[in-house]
Amino acid sequence: MLPKVKGRLLWSVAVAISLTLPSVTAAETLTDALVSAYQNSGLLDQNRAVLRAADEDVAQAVSTLRPVISYAGGTSYNSSDSVVGDRLSSSLSLSADLTLYDFGRRQLALEAKKETVLATREALIAIEQQVLQRAVEAYMNVRREDEFVALGENNVRLITQELRAAQDRFEVGEVTRTDVAIAEARLAASRANLAAAQGSLAQAREEYNAAIGRYPGQLAPPPAAPQTAASLDSARAIALQNHPDIRESQRLVTVAELNVQRARTQMSPTLSLGADAQVDDDGTNTSSIGLNLGGIIYQGGQLRSLQRSAIANRDGSRAQLHLAGDRVVQNVGNAWAILLVARASIEATDRQITAARIAYLGTKEEATLGARTTLDVLDAEQELLDAQANRISAETDAQVAAYQLLSSMGYLTVKHLGLGVTTYDPAEYYNAVRNAPSRPVSEQGTRLDSLLRRTGRN
Repeated sequence: MLPKVKGRLLWSVAVAISLTLPSVTAAETLTDALVSAYQNSGLLDQNRAVLRAADEDVAQAVSTLRPVISYAGGTSYNSSDSVVGDRLSSSLSLSADLTLYDFGRRQLALEAKKETVLATREALIAIEQQVLQRAVEAYMNVRREDEFVALGENNVRLITQELRAAQDRFEVGEVTRTDVAIAEARLAASRANLAAAQGSLAQAREEYNAAIGRYPGQLAPPPAAPQTAASLDSARAIALQNHPDIRESQRLVTVAELNVQRARTQMSPTLSLGADAQVDDDGTNTSSIGLNLGGIIYQGGQLRSLQRSAIANRDGSRAQLHLAGDRVVQNVGNAWAILLVARASIEATDRQITAARIAYLGTKEEATLGARTTLDVLDAEQELLDAQANRISAETDAQVAAYQLLSSMGYLTVKHLGLGVTTYDPAEYYNAVRNAPSRPVSEQGTRLDSLLRRTGRN
């Protein structure tokens, strides 16, 4: 019986230990934050809806290439003093109309809508970059403010110890009341700085919740900064080819060119085919079919104004393309400079921390021998604290600048970062509606059909 009792005892002890030990949760990584930001972004959802609306514009343009079939029915009551008397009559008609040729106006409108869809897709990529950049900044800001709070708490503890030491030395006559007052004042300032740091941390947590969709827990140290480009010229060349702002502007220039061509065809005639069938309550059937050719000769100068307006919009789109290129090049240069400065600051602050720590320890030792005052010790400690805070800020700036440089190059996307999350497919809804189906299109049903096709079950 003894072995059983011993085994039960060991099992009970193990259970008791497991219940008393705190649960260890994995720290949240920057990748986790980026994935959550991508999945929970209301801004992305909004712009995906804008893209789906642009997809529907293509469907509506396609519908103009097809016949229009309509019906009409009516009943009328005729009152008369004649022999026939009052009469109630009814009729039902069915008509169809198909535009055969309009000098390419409808096709140009369709191509313009397709280019608009492509431009809207680029705008969605730009929004995705904004969402991920905001997530990076929120993550790094929480870590920075959290470390500032830890520095502030440590500073309060150290100055409290210095105050006690000053009070003890004052009691034995080694220092004056001034030294004690200096330590008290520095402790009060340290507590005020700690309160400010705690307030900044609270604000950073709120921004984290807004950007990522939940409040932060324990945050892991950020990974190594992502690879960007070998040189500034290389980064600019990549950005000019890849940045969504430039690609969107290029698409919009194409849209404007198509609209100019379309405006020039407004005065051209339209050839259409029409058919009509009608039946009344007397059983009389009538039907007709014919070709119609018509166009506008004069409309008060409106058509010429539309042409001039389209040309002006095209010129504006071309200017916007140049502005987008200039802005992207400038952003790349700014991000590159900030990154270099941050990296240089990290190296400099490392040396500053080493020197400040040696100075603080030496000053503290000299103060015990009476060669330094309490103010000297507090000043040395403050210099060490400032150096440590500068190091934290430099690390944060370097990380944020690296991702900002990626964004300015057009590479701050879920796909390029390899976050391993299912991404939104902008072509899925477009493919479902581009042929203007007359049936209702369910987004959920379309996604299910797509999934079945990918898995080979449909």
